[in-house]
Amino acid sequence: MLVKHAKMIVDRDYMISRIDPRIYSSFIEHLGRAVYGGIYEPDHPMADEQGFRRDVLEKVREIGVPLVRYPGGNFVSGFNWEDSVGPREQRPKRLDLAWFTTESNAVGMHEFADWAKKAGSDVMYAINLGTRGPEQARDVVEYANHKGGSKFSDMRIANGRKDPIGIKVWCLGNEMDGPWQMGRKTAYEYGRIANESAKMMKWVDPDIELVASGSSSSEMPTFGDWELTMLNECYENIDYVSLHRYYGNPTADTPGFLARTMDLDAFIHTVVSICDAVKGKKHLKKTVNLSFDEWNVWYHSHEQDNEIWKQEKWGPALPLLEDVYNFEDALLVGSMLITFLRNADRVKIACMAQLVNVIAPIMTRNGGGCWAQTIFYPYMHASRYGRGTSLRVLVDSPKYDCSDYTDVPYIDATATVDDAGNVTVFCVNRDMQEDYVLDVDLRSFEKLTLSEHILLHHDDVKAVNTEANPMNVAPAAGPGGTVKDGRAEIRIPALSWNVIRFTRA
Repeated sequence: MLVKHAKMIVDRDYMISRIDPRIYSSFIEHLGRAVYGGIYEPDHPMADEQGFRRDVLEKVREIGVPLVRYPGGNFVSGFNWEDSVGPREQRPKRLDLAWFTTESNAVGMHEFADWAKKAGSDVMYAINLGTRGPEQARDVVEYANHKGGSKFSDMRIANGRKDPIGIKVWCLGNEMDGPWQMGRKTAYEYGRIANESAKMMKWVDPDIELVASGSSSSEMPTFGDWELTMLNECYENIDYVSLHRYYGNPTADTPGFLARTMDLDAFIHTVVSICDAVKGKKHLKKTVNLSFDEWNVWYHSHEQDNEIWKQEKWGPALPLLEDVYNFEDALLVGSMLITFLRNADRVKIACMAQLVNVIAPIMTRNGGGCWAQTIFYPYMHASRYGRGTSLRVLVDSPKYDCSDYTDVPYIDATATVDDAGNVTVFCVNRDMQEDYVLDVDLRSFEKLTLSEHILLHHDDVKAVNTEANPMNVAPAAGPGGTVKDGRAEIRIPALSWNVIRFTRA
Protein backbone atom coordinates (compact mmCIF):
# COMPACT_ATOMS: atom_id res chain seq x y z
CA MET A 1 0.00 0.00 0.00
CA LEU A 2 1.34 3.41 -1.04
CA VAL A 3 1.69 5.75 1.93
CA LYS A 4 1.28 9.47 1.36
CA HIS A 5 4.11 11.73 2.47
CA ALA A 6 4.47 15.38 3.37
CA LYS A 7 7.77 17.12 4.01
CA MET A 8 8.63 19.74 6.60
CA ILE A 9 11.88 21.64 7.10
CA VAL A 10 12.38 23.12 10.57
CA ASP A 11 15.45 25.34 10.96
CA ARG A 12 16.39 27.08 14.19
CA ASP A 13 17.61 30.17 12.29
CA TYR A 14 14.35 30.70 10.40
CA MET A 15 12.59 32.63 13.12
CA ILE A 16 9.30 34.49 12.73
CA SER A 17 9.14 36.08 16.18
CA ARG A 18 9.08 35.48 19.88
CA ILE A 19 5.59 34.26 20.69
CA ASP A 20 3.60 36.64 22.85
CA PRO A 21 1.89 34.30 25.37
CA ARG A 22 -1.19 36.51 25.09
CA ILE A 23 -2.12 34.79 21.82
CA TYR A 24 -3.58 32.11 24.12
CA SER A 25 -5.98 34.54 25.79
CA SER A 26 -9.75 34.33 26.07
CA PHE A 27 -12.91 36.33 26.68
CA ILE A 28 -15.64 36.54 29.30
CA GLU A 29 -18.62 38.73 28.41
CA HIS A 30 -21.69 39.46 30.47
CA LEU A 31 -23.63 37.29 28.05
CA GLY A 32 -25.61 34.12 28.65
CA ARG A 33 -24.13 31.89 31.34
CA ALA A 34 -20.51 32.98 30.90
CA VAL A 35 -20.50 34.80 34.24
CA TYR A 36 -23.63 33.71 36.13
CA GLY A 37 -23.69 29.92 36.09
CA GLY A 38 -20.27 29.83 34.44
CA ILE A 39 -17.44 31.31 36.49
CA TYR A 40 -19.79 32.45 39.30
CA GLU A 41 -22.40 30.28 41.01
CA PRO A 42 -22.42 30.97 44.76
CA ASP A 43 -24.91 28.17 45.56
CA HIS A 44 -22.87 25.50 43.76
CA PRO A 45 -21.20 22.78 45.88
CA MET A 46 -17.86 23.69 44.27
CA ALA A 47 -18.19 27.44 44.93
CA ASP A 48 -15.40 29.14 46.86
CA GLU A 49 -15.81 31.86 49.50
CA GLN A 50 -16.49 34.45 46.77
CA GLY A 51 -18.96 32.31 44.84
CA PHE A 52 -16.57 31.29 42.05
CA ARG A 53 -16.73 27.71 40.82
CA ARG A 54 -13.51 25.95 41.73
CA ASP A 55 -14.04 23.28 39.07
CA VAL A 56 -14.17 25.97 36.38
CA LEU A 57 -11.06 27.65 37.77
CA GLU A 58 -9.22 24.33 37.59
CA LYS A 59 -10.11 23.95 33.90
CA VAL A 60 -9.02 27.51 33.12
CA ARG A 61 -5.71 26.97 34.90
CA GLU A 62 -5.30 23.70 33.00
CA ILE A 63 -5.31 25.67 29.73
CA GLY A 64 -3.04 28.44 31.01
CA VAL A 65 -4.93 31.57 29.94
CA PRO A 66 -2.68 34.65 30.26
CA LEU A 67 -5.27 37.37 29.56
CA VAL A 68 -9.08 37.52 29.64
CA ARG A 69 -11.04 40.21 27.81
CA TYR A 70 -13.94 41.61 29.85
CA PRO A 71 -16.86 42.65 30.15
CA GLY A 72 -17.73 42.64 26.42
CA GLY A 73 -18.31 42.36 23.51
CA ASN A 74 -21.56 43.95 22.37
CA PHE A 75 -22.55 44.23 26.03
CA VAL A 76 -19.94 46.91 26.69
CA SER A 77 -21.43 49.44 24.24
CA GLY A 78 -24.26 50.14 26.69
CA PHE A 79 -22.40 49.45 29.93
CA ASN A 80 -21.78 51.97 32.70
CA TRP A 81 -18.70 50.79 34.56
CA GLU A 82 -19.79 52.59 37.74
CA ASP A 83 -22.78 50.22 38.00
CA SER A 84 -20.40 47.32 38.65
CA VAL A 85 -18.49 48.69 41.66
CA GLY A 86 -19.43 49.51 45.24
CA PRO A 87 -21.68 47.55 47.60
CA ARG A 88 -23.52 44.77 45.76
CA GLU A 89 -26.87 45.65 47.28
CA GLN A 90 -26.61 49.16 45.85
CA ARG A 91 -25.71 48.15 42.30
CA PRO A 92 -28.53 48.76 39.80
CA LYS A 93 -30.09 46.12 37.59
CA ARG A 94 -29.96 47.18 33.95
CA LEU A 95 -31.58 46.05 30.72
CA ASP A 96 -28.85 44.82 28.39
CA LEU A 97 -29.90 45.89 24.89
CA ALA A 98 -27.14 43.85 23.27
CA TRP A 99 -28.48 40.44 24.33
CA PHE A 100 -32.00 41.34 25.57
CA THR A 101 -31.35 40.18 29.11
CA THR A 102 -31.24 41.82 32.53
CA GLU A 103 -27.84 42.43 34.11
CA SER A 104 -27.69 42.30 37.92
CA ASN A 105 -24.12 43.64 38.22
CA ALA A 106 -23.55 41.11 41.03
CA VAL A 107 -20.16 40.44 39.44
CA GLY A 108 -18.25 43.59 38.58
CA MET A 109 -14.75 44.93 38.16
CA HIS A 110 -13.46 44.03 41.63
CA GLU A 111 -14.91 40.53 41.59
CA PHE A 112 -13.67 39.79 38.10
CA ALA A 113 -10.17 41.00 38.95
CA ASP A 114 -10.20 38.62 41.94
CA TRP A 115 -11.39 35.77 39.71
CA ALA A 116 -8.70 36.47 37.12
CA LYS A 117 -5.99 36.37 39.78
CA LYS A 118 -7.26 33.00 40.96
CA ALA A 119 -7.24 31.78 37.35
CA GLY A 120 -3.66 32.95 36.82
CA SER A 121 -4.81 35.51 34.25
CA ASP A 122 -4.62 39.26 33.72
CA VAL A 123 -7.60 41.43 32.76
CA MET A 124 -8.07 43.04 29.35
CA TYR A 125 -10.79 45.62 30.00
CA ALA A 126 -13.09 46.96 27.30
CA ILE A 127 -14.54 50.46 27.64
CA ASN A 128 -17.84 51.79 26.33
CA LEU A 129 -17.32 54.01 23.29
CA GLY A 130 -20.86 53.40 22.06
CA THR A 131 -23.08 55.37 24.42
CA ARG A 132 -20.17 57.00 26.29
CA GLY A 133 -16.88 58.67 25.45
CA PRO A 134 -13.45 60.01 26.45
CA GLU A 135 -14.50 61.33 29.86
CA GLN A 136 -15.72 57.96 31.09
CA ALA A 137 -12.67 56.29 29.48
CA ARG A 138 -10.36 58.51 31.50
CA ASP A 139 -12.36 57.95 34.68
CA VAL A 140 -12.30 54.16 34.59
CA VAL A 141 -8.51 54.07 34.07
CA GLU A 142 -8.13 56.40 37.05
CA TYR A 143 -10.40 54.13 39.11
CA ALA A 144 -8.53 50.96 38.19
CA ASN A 145 -4.92 52.10 38.00
CA HIS A 146 -4.27 55.33 39.90
CA LYS A 147 -2.73 54.91 43.34
CA GLY A 148 -4.93 57.36 45.24
CA GLY A 149 -5.63 60.96 46.05
CA SER A 150 -8.14 61.59 43.25
CA LYS A 151 -11.90 61.23 42.92
CA PHE A 152 -12.04 57.85 41.24
CA SER A 153 -8.99 56.24 42.81
CA ASP A 154 -10.36 57.23 46.22
CA MET A 155 -13.70 55.72 45.19
CA ARG A 156 -11.90 52.42 44.56
CA ILE A 157 -10.23 52.63 47.96
CA ALA A 158 -13.59 53.36 49.61
CA ASN A 159 -14.96 50.29 47.81
CA GLY A 160 -12.43 48.10 49.60
CA ARG A 161 -9.41 47.96 47.33
CA LYS A 162 -6.48 50.05 48.50
CA ASP A 163 -4.00 48.97 45.83
CA PRO A 164 -4.67 49.63 42.13
CA ILE A 165 -6.12 46.79 40.10
CA GLY A 166 -3.42 47.48 37.52
CA ILE A 167 -5.16 46.72 34.21
CA LYS A 168 -2.61 47.13 31.42
CA VAL A 169 -4.54 46.26 28.22
CA TRP A 170 -7.69 48.18 27.28
CA CYS A 171 -10.09 47.82 24.32
CA LEU A 172 -11.42 51.08 22.88
CA GLY A 173 -15.00 49.91 22.38
CA ASN A 174 -16.22 46.91 20.43
CA GLU A 175 -17.27 46.34 16.79
CA MET A 176 -18.17 50.00 16.35
CA ASP A 177 -18.90 49.52 12.63
CA GLY A 178 -21.77 47.10 13.28
CA PRO A 179 -25.42 48.19 12.86
CA TRP A 180 -26.25 45.90 15.81
CA GLN A 181 -23.99 47.99 18.05
CA MET A 182 -25.30 50.57 20.50
CA GLY A 183 -23.80 53.91 19.52
CA ARG A 184 -22.54 52.73 16.12
CA LYS A 185 -20.04 55.12 14.54
CA THR A 186 -18.67 55.89 11.11
CA ALA A 187 -14.98 55.14 10.73
CA TYR A 188 -14.11 58.83 11.04
CA GLU A 189 -16.35 59.33 14.08
CA TYR A 190 -14.89 56.29 15.79
CA GLY A 191 -11.30 57.21 14.91
CA ARG A 192 -11.74 60.65 16.46
CA ILE A 193 -13.36 59.42 19.69
CA ALA A 194 -10.85 56.56 19.97
CA ASN A 195 -7.97 58.99 19.58
CA GLU A 196 -9.23 61.42 22.19
CA SER A 197 -10.01 58.58 24.60
CA ALA A 198 -6.59 57.05 24.04
CA LYS A 199 -4.80 60.34 24.71
CA MET A 200 -6.63 60.91 27.99
CA MET A 201 -6.28 57.30 29.14
CA LYS A 202 -2.53 57.34 28.54
CA TRP A 203 -2.22 60.69 30.29
CA VAL A 204 -3.68 58.98 33.37
CA ASP A 205 -1.47 55.88 32.97
CA PRO A 206 1.29 56.03 30.32
CA ASP A 207 2.07 52.32 30.73
CA ILE A 208 -1.21 50.95 29.38
CA GLU A 209 -1.68 49.37 25.93
CA LEU A 210 -4.71 50.20 23.80
CA VAL A 211 -6.62 48.19 21.20
CA ALA A 212 -8.61 50.09 18.56
CA SER A 213 -11.70 48.44 17.06
CA GLY A 214 -11.12 47.16 13.57
CA SER A 215 -13.88 45.87 11.33
CA SER A 216 -16.22 43.47 13.09
CA SER A 217 -15.74 41.10 10.16
CA SER A 218 -13.80 40.94 6.92
CA GLU A 219 -17.21 40.49 5.26
CA MET A 220 -18.38 43.97 6.27
CA PRO A 221 -18.81 46.20 3.18
CA THR A 222 -16.63 48.85 4.84
CA PHE A 223 -13.80 46.42 5.69
CA GLY A 224 -10.46 47.93 4.73
CA ASP A 225 -11.76 51.45 4.36
CA TRP A 226 -12.79 51.32 8.03
CA GLU A 227 -9.26 50.41 9.15
CA LEU A 228 -7.65 52.98 6.85
CA THR A 229 -9.90 55.86 7.93
CA MET A 230 -9.90 54.96 11.61
CA LEU A 231 -6.13 54.51 11.82
CA ASN A 232 -5.54 57.80 10.06
CA GLU A 233 -7.16 59.46 13.09
CA CYS A 234 -5.70 57.47 15.99
CA TYR A 235 -2.59 55.57 14.85
CA GLU A 236 -0.20 57.59 17.02
CA ASN A 237 -2.04 56.82 20.27
CA ILE A 238 -3.03 53.14 19.91
CA ASP A 239 -0.99 49.94 20.01
CA TYR A 240 -3.15 47.27 18.36
CA VAL A 241 -6.01 46.90 15.90
CA SER A 242 -8.63 44.30 16.75
CA LEU A 243 -9.79 41.56 14.40
CA HIS A 244 -12.85 39.33 14.94
CA ARG A 245 -13.59 36.14 13.01
CA TYR A 246 -16.02 33.26 13.46
CA TYR A 247 -16.52 30.31 11.15
CA GLY A 248 -19.50 28.03 10.62
CA ASN A 249 -20.25 24.84 8.73
CA PRO A 250 -24.02 24.79 8.16
CA THR A 251 -23.73 22.69 4.97
CA ALA A 252 -21.70 19.92 6.65
CA ASP A 253 -18.87 20.34 4.12
CA THR A 254 -15.91 19.11 6.15
CA PRO A 255 -13.15 19.74 3.55
CA GLY A 256 -14.45 23.26 2.91
CA PHE A 257 -14.86 23.95 6.61
CA LEU A 258 -11.31 22.89 7.44
CA ALA A 259 -10.00 25.17 4.69
CA ARG A 260 -11.37 28.33 6.38
CA THR A 261 -7.93 29.23 7.70
CA MET A 262 -7.02 30.22 4.14
CA ASP A 263 -9.42 33.11 4.74
CA LEU A 264 -8.00 33.75 8.21
CA ASP A 265 -4.47 34.10 6.88
CA ALA A 266 -5.60 36.49 4.14
CA PHE A 267 -7.56 38.56 6.70
CA ILE A 268 -4.46 38.96 8.87
CA HIS A 269 -2.23 39.94 5.96
CA THR A 270 -4.73 42.50 4.68
CA VAL A 271 -5.01 44.27 8.05
CA VAL A 272 -1.22 44.20 8.48
CA SER A 273 -0.88 45.85 5.06
CA ILE A 274 -3.30 48.63 6.01
CA CYS A 275 -1.55 49.25 9.33
CA ASP A 276 1.79 49.53 7.56
CA ALA A 277 0.33 51.78 4.85
CA VAL A 278 -0.80 54.26 7.50
CA LYS A 279 2.58 53.99 9.20
CA GLY A 280 4.25 54.86 5.90
CA LYS A 281 1.83 57.66 5.08
CA LYS A 282 2.50 59.29 8.46
CA HIS A 283 6.28 58.75 8.26
CA LEU A 284 6.29 56.99 11.63
CA LYS A 285 8.61 54.41 13.19
CA LYS A 286 5.96 52.95 15.45
CA THR A 287 4.43 49.62 14.37
CA VAL A 288 0.83 48.84 15.24
CA ASN A 289 0.25 45.12 15.76
CA LEU A 290 -2.87 42.97 15.84
CA SER A 291 -5.16 41.80 18.63
CA PHE A 292 -7.37 38.98 17.33
CA ASP A 293 -9.62 39.51 20.32
CA GLU A 294 -12.56 37.39 19.14
CA TRP A 295 -12.16 34.13 17.25
CA ASN A 296 -13.83 30.73 17.24
CA VAL A 297 -16.33 28.45 15.54
CA TRP A 298 -19.89 29.72 16.03
CA TYR A 299 -23.03 28.47 14.33
CA HIS A 300 -24.55 25.56 16.24
CA SER A 301 -26.74 27.61 18.61
CA HIS A 302 -28.36 30.19 16.31
CA GLU A 303 -31.82 28.59 16.05
CA GLN A 304 -31.85 27.69 19.74
CA ASP A 305 -31.06 31.30 20.70
CA ASN A 306 -33.93 32.66 18.61
CA GLU A 307 -36.34 30.33 20.43
CA ILE A 308 -35.01 31.40 23.84
CA TRP A 309 -35.54 35.07 23.03
CA LYS A 310 -39.09 34.36 21.86
CA GLN A 311 -39.94 32.66 25.14
CA GLU A 312 -37.96 34.60 27.75
CA LYS A 313 -36.78 38.04 26.69
CA TRP A 314 -35.13 40.10 29.49
CA GLY A 315 -34.49 37.12 31.74
CA PRO A 316 -31.21 36.97 33.71
CA ALA A 317 -28.33 34.80 32.46
CA LEU A 318 -30.28 33.15 29.63
CA PRO A 319 -28.55 30.06 28.15
CA LEU A 320 -27.46 31.80 24.95
CA LEU A 321 -24.77 30.88 22.39
CA GLU A 322 -24.22 27.47 23.98
CA ASP A 323 -22.66 25.79 20.98
CA VAL A 324 -21.95 22.09 21.48
CA TYR A 325 -18.70 21.55 19.62
CA ASN A 326 -17.85 18.44 17.63
CA PHE A 327 -14.60 16.85 16.52
CA GLU A 328 -14.28 18.72 13.21
CA ASP A 329 -14.70 22.02 15.11
CA ALA A 330 -11.63 21.07 17.15
CA LEU A 331 -9.64 20.50 13.97
CA LEU A 332 -10.46 23.96 12.65
CA VAL A 333 -9.61 25.51 16.02
CA GLY A 334 -6.26 23.74 15.81
CA SER A 335 -5.61 25.18 12.36
CA MET A 336 -6.60 28.65 13.56
CA LEU A 337 -4.02 28.39 16.34
CA ILE A 338 -1.43 27.26 13.80
CA THR A 339 -2.28 30.33 11.71
CA PHE A 340 -1.75 32.65 14.67
CA LEU A 341 1.65 31.07 15.33
CA ARG A 342 2.61 31.53 11.67
CA ASN A 343 1.78 35.23 12.08
CA ALA A 344 3.32 35.68 15.53
CA ASP A 345 5.36 38.65 14.32
CA ARG A 346 2.16 40.71 14.11
CA VAL A 347 -0.55 38.82 16.04
CA LYS A 348 0.38 39.57 19.64
CA ILE A 349 -2.98 39.00 21.37
CA ALA A 350 -5.69 36.48 20.45
CA CYS A 351 -8.77 35.78 22.57
CA MET A 352 -10.81 32.65 22.01
CA ALA A 353 -14.41 33.80 22.36
CA GLN A 354 -15.48 32.81 24.82
CA LEU A 355 -14.18 30.82 27.79
CA VAL A 356 -17.13 29.26 29.66
CA ASN A 357 -20.56 28.15 28.35
CA VAL A 358 -20.87 30.84 25.65
CA ILE A 359 -19.24 29.45 22.44
CA ALA A 360 -16.69 28.04 24.83
CA PRO A 361 -14.15 25.27 25.43
CA ILE A 362 -15.50 24.78 28.97
CA MET A 363 -19.13 23.89 29.73
CA THR A 364 -21.04 23.70 33.00
CA ARG A 365 -24.46 22.72 34.23
CA ASN A 366 -26.05 24.93 36.86
CA GLY A 367 -25.69 23.00 40.09
CA GLY A 368 -23.90 20.22 38.22
CA GLY A 369 -20.74 19.26 36.43
CA CYS A 370 -18.02 20.97 34.44
CA TRP A 371 -16.44 19.41 31.35
CA ALA A 372 -14.13 20.13 28.43
CA GLN A 373 -15.56 20.47 24.94
CA THR A 374 -13.65 19.16 21.92
CA ILE A 375 -12.09 22.56 21.17
CA PHE A 376 -10.56 22.66 24.65
CA TYR A 377 -7.75 20.32 23.67
CA PRO A 378 -5.98 22.06 20.77
CA TYR A 379 -6.33 25.33 22.70
CA MET A 380 -4.77 23.79 25.81
CA HIS A 381 -2.00 22.08 23.83
CA ALA A 382 -1.00 25.25 21.99
CA SER A 383 -0.98 27.26 25.21
CA ARG A 384 1.11 24.67 27.04
CA TYR A 385 3.62 23.80 24.35
CA GLY A 386 3.54 26.71 21.88
CA ARG A 387 5.80 29.00 23.89
CA GLY A 388 9.17 30.50 22.98
CA THR A 389 9.81 31.34 19.32
CA SER A 390 7.69 30.69 16.26
CA LEU A 391 9.66 29.20 13.38
CA ARG A 392 9.17 29.79 9.66
CA VAL A 393 8.83 26.20 8.49
CA LEU A 394 8.68 24.94 4.93
CA VAL A 395 5.89 22.41 4.37
CA ASP A 396 5.48 20.47 1.13
CA SER A 397 2.10 18.74 1.17
CA PRO A 398 -0.36 17.40 -1.38
CA LYS A 399 -3.25 19.82 -1.89
CA TYR A 400 -6.98 19.76 -2.63
CA ASP A 401 -9.64 22.08 -4.00
CA CYS A 402 -13.01 22.71 -2.34
CA SER A 403 -16.05 24.93 -2.81
CA ASP A 404 -14.36 28.20 -1.75
CA TYR A 405 -10.61 27.58 -2.00
CA THR A 406 -8.01 26.00 -4.23
CA ASP A 407 -4.63 24.49 -3.36
CA VAL A 408 -5.47 23.76 0.26
CA PRO A 409 -2.64 21.76 1.88
CA TYR A 410 -3.81 18.48 3.39
CA ILE A 411 -1.10 18.88 6.04
CA ASP A 412 -1.35 22.16 7.93
CA ALA A 413 1.65 22.46 10.24
CA THR A 414 3.99 24.80 12.05
CA ALA A 415 6.68 24.57 14.71
CA THR A 416 8.00 26.37 17.77
CA VAL A 417 11.23 26.16 19.75
CA ASP A 418 11.43 26.91 23.45
CA ASP A 419 14.31 28.50 25.32
CA ALA A 420 15.80 25.09 26.17
CA GLY A 421 16.01 24.15 22.48
CA ASN A 422 13.06 21.75 22.49
CA VAL A 423 10.93 21.74 19.32
CA THR A 424 7.16 21.26 19.09
CA VAL A 425 5.36 20.58 15.81
CA PHE A 426 1.63 21.31 15.62
CA CYS A 427 -0.12 19.58 12.74
CA VAL A 428 -3.63 19.06 11.37
CA ASN A 429 -4.26 16.38 8.76
CA ARG A 430 -7.26 17.60 6.73
CA ASP A 431 -7.46 14.42 4.66
CA MET A 432 -10.62 12.52 5.60
CA GLN A 433 -9.34 9.17 4.34
CA GLU A 434 -5.56 8.93 4.25
CA ASP A 435 -2.83 8.77 6.85
CA TYR A 436 0.40 10.60 6.06
CA VAL A 437 4.01 10.19 6.98
CA LEU A 438 5.40 13.61 7.89
CA ASP A 439 9.11 13.77 7.07
CA VAL A 440 10.60 16.41 9.38
CA ASP A 441 14.09 17.77 8.72
CA LEU A 442 15.57 18.80 12.10
CA ARG A 443 19.25 18.75 11.18
CA SER A 444 19.90 22.37 12.21
CA PHE A 445 19.22 21.50 15.84
CA GLU A 446 21.35 19.72 18.34
CA LYS A 447 20.38 16.09 18.69
CA LEU A 448 16.64 15.76 19.33
CA THR A 449 14.60 12.76 20.38
CA LEU A 450 10.89 12.19 19.92
CA SER A 451 9.51 12.55 23.45
CA GLU A 452 5.75 12.62 22.84
CA HIS A 453 3.11 12.43 20.14
CA ILE A 454 -0.30 13.67 21.29
CA LEU A 455 -3.21 12.80 19.01
CA LEU A 456 -6.80 14.03 18.89
CA HIS A 457 -8.94 11.90 16.59
CA HIS A 458 -12.40 10.40 16.37
CA ASP A 459 -13.94 8.29 13.63
CA ASP A 460 -17.09 10.43 13.74
CA VAL A 461 -16.48 14.07 12.73
CA LYS A 462 -19.69 15.04 14.54
CA ALA A 463 -18.70 13.40 17.85
CA VAL A 464 -19.12 15.63 20.92
CA ASN A 465 -18.31 15.63 24.62
CA THR A 466 -21.10 15.79 27.20
CA GLU A 467 -21.38 15.86 30.96
CA ALA A 468 -22.30 12.16 30.85
CA ASN A 469 -19.49 11.31 28.42
CA PRO A 470 -16.84 14.02 28.84
CA MET A 471 -13.97 12.01 27.33
CA ASN A 472 -15.68 10.91 24.13
CA VAL A 473 -13.29 13.12 22.14
CA ALA A 474 -10.05 13.33 24.09
CA PRO A 475 -6.30 13.25 23.48
CA ALA A 476 -4.46 9.96 23.31
CA ALA A 477 -0.96 8.81 22.47
CA GLY A 478 -0.27 9.09 18.76
CA PRO A 479 1.50 6.48 16.63
CA GLY A 480 4.76 8.42 16.82
CA GLY A 481 7.64 7.52 14.54
CA THR A 482 11.40 7.54 14.29
CA VAL A 483 14.25 10.05 14.47
CA LYS A 484 17.59 9.28 12.83
CA ASP A 485 20.43 11.62 11.89
CA GLY A 486 18.29 14.70 12.39
CA ARG A 487 15.39 13.42 10.29
CA ALA A 488 12.06 12.32 11.74
CA GLU A 489 9.29 10.28 10.19
CA ILE A 490 6.00 10.70 12.06
CA ARG A 491 2.75 8.95 11.26
CA ILE A 492 -0.13 11.46 11.04
CA PRO A 493 -3.53 9.73 11.04
CA ALA A 494 -6.32 10.87 8.74
CA LEU A 495 -8.40 13.78 10.04
CA SER A 496 -6.43 14.51 13.20
CA TRP A 497 -4.85 17.14 15.43
CA ASN A 498 -1.26 16.31 16.40
CA VAL A 499 1.29 17.69 18.85
CA ILE A 500 4.75 16.23 18.22
CA ARG A 501 7.34 17.11 20.85
CA PHE A 502 11.07 16.75 20.26
CA THR A 503 13.41 17.26 23.21
CA ARG A 504 17.16 17.63 23.37
CA ALA A 505 18.88 14.36 24.00
